[in-house]
Amino acid sequence: MGSHSNKTMKQSNKYWANVRKQYAKNKRALFAAYIVLFLSFIAVFADFLANNKPILMKYQDNWYSPVLKEYTVSLGIGKWSPELVRTDFKTLKMDFAIWSPIRYLPTNPNYNSIYVRPFSENAGIGRHWLGTDKLGRDVAAGMVHGTRIAFSVGVVAMGISFFIGVFLGTIAGYFGDDRLKISRIRLLLNLLFLPLAFFYAFMVRSDVLGDSFAVSLFTFIFQFLLSLLFFIGILLIPNLLTIPLKRIRFLGKKISLPLDIILTRFIEVVVSVPVLVLILVVIAIAKPSIYNVMIIIGLFGWPGIARFVRAELMKIRRLEYIEAADALGFSHFRTMFKHAVPNALSPVFISVAFGVAAAILIEAFLSFLGIGVPSDMITWGKLLNLSRGNSSAWWLAVFPGFAIFITVTVFNLIGEGLTDALDPKLRK
Repeated sequence: MGSHSNKTMKQSNKYWANVRKQYAKNKRALFAAYIVLFLSFIAVFADFLANNKPILMKYQDNWYSPVLKEYTVSLGIGKWSPELVRTDFKTLKMDFAIWSPIRYLPTNPNYNSIYVRPFSENAGIGRHWLGTDKLGRDVAAGMVHGTRIAFSVGVVAMGISFFIGVFLGTIAGYFGDDRLKISRIRLLLNLLFLPLAFFYAFMVRSDVLGDSFAVSLFTFIFQFLLSLLFFIGILLIPNLLTIPLKRIRFLGKKISLPLDIILTRFIEVVVSVPVLVLILVVIAIAKPSIYNVMIIIGLFGWPGIARFVRAELMKIRRLEYIEAADALGFSHFRTMFKHAVPNALSPVFISVAFGVAAAILIEAFLSFLGIGVPSDMITWGKLLNLSRGNSSAWWLAVFPGFAIFITVTVFNLIGEGLTDALDPKLRK
């Protein structure tokens, strides 16, 4: 087993070295990766790039970092100093200060600077670089913080899809229709208790779940996890009853469970669900929240990943090192997630790249319609929507529209680059 693992690891390292080399040859994909890194930097450091508070300042012989302090205050682990509570930092007489390049937050109105044109005499240092909207809010600040929202939606949604898709795809591809065997009594009791568990865990608590969804995302997650705990607890009953009953020869005989057929049909059902319609339904019963959008996109964006992983696992499960692991008596889950899955993830990255682009586009579409996100949150789609109120304010359409176009394009270029770089011929 050790020699097989070392040989497989060497082949894997060689393969990934070829992937990097092949990807670097695609200049468009490489340039797209650099753009994504640049946009990621903007998303991570948005508060340092656009803020109405100094990054660092000296006031009354004391040093402060209001931007960093704001993080601790928002997390509830810190408090503002008495002399800085409700302070307008722009009028505060400081001994020294380092400001953000853009000295505004996207939600700060300035009614004296309504529809300021970009690059005009009012757009200099400390002014409005990319103009303002109908409330005098800075467009550049909205673009910077909108980058964080767009990337957050893409990364979080595809993170959820990644874990669901990899898990279900692995189960379907590794076990197939004949690899997982369970006793007749275990299968029978679980089938009987499954609807009961779902009824008491979710249907009985549907009012509680619905009310929690309207309160906040975290309240809903807590109640959902509580229901999930009830669901698992109820399913423990049939599995405990199985222990004495499986001693009966007929009931204890093992049969194959067709997991591949079951999960494949389930994937087809999920694919048939229109995500946008589902988001609209959730928005109708819950408060507008960007987290709701992330979760729904993530919960229904995994079928493509599951299909990729399933196809890879169906090939990998017949390789020598998997057979050796089975012969040594390793558990199925150890063999799957330690040896099989790491060698099956290469095509998943392609699906993730395209999925991030799709998630960003869905969020921008919803924001443009003015649904799905809180009214006080500025996104690229919402900025684009503001241009409808004044056709002469071209900057409200050009800058966010260009940002959406570029971001979606570069992720698609990365996906195409990965498609070429992860060609199965490189494995040879």
